[in-house]
Amino acid sequence: MIKHEIKIAFTEYNSLAELDTADQIICREAVKAMEHSHSPYSKFKVGAALLLESGKVIRGSNQENAAYPSGLCAERTALFNWGANHPDDPIQTIAITAHTDNFDILKPVTPCGSCLQVMAEYEKKQGAPLKIILYCIDGPVWVTTGVASFLPFMFFEERLVAQ
Repeated sequence: MIKHEIKIAFTEYNSLAELDTADQIICREAVKAMEHSHSPYSKFKVGAALLLESGKVIRGSNQENAAYPSGLCAERTALFNWGANHPDDPIQTIAITAHTDNFDILKPVTPCGSCLQVMAEYEKKQGAPLKIILYCIDGPVWVTTGVASFLPFMFFEERLVAQ
């Protein structure tokens, strides 16, 4: 028998003010992305912003649908936009935030498993990990590098390759 242990690491900041200027800006872009959230059912707005190597910012927001499986998370909205329109401009950072009027959000909101898997795919595609910033408005900020911190057993099958 072999016992394995997986550890994750992230840095927690008390507030946005503790981040460097570039990280503060991309977090504010994630807040702006929430303005376009279509969340009439959950009332839970999520915004994501990607900072590309060129300095370009891509925003995404959650898009709900009455047929619940037909909606899409903010992270995948932004990431699929990148994949369709800017695949040669590597992603440096993704910032994610959320807000609801229904209750106070006291800690950063983490991406769902589907979004993490898509993030992992794009890390692999670009050959570099993403800086991931989870921003709790008026609260703590978590920063890490690489999706493996959140999804240590991401799905990759090396024999599934594009022909």
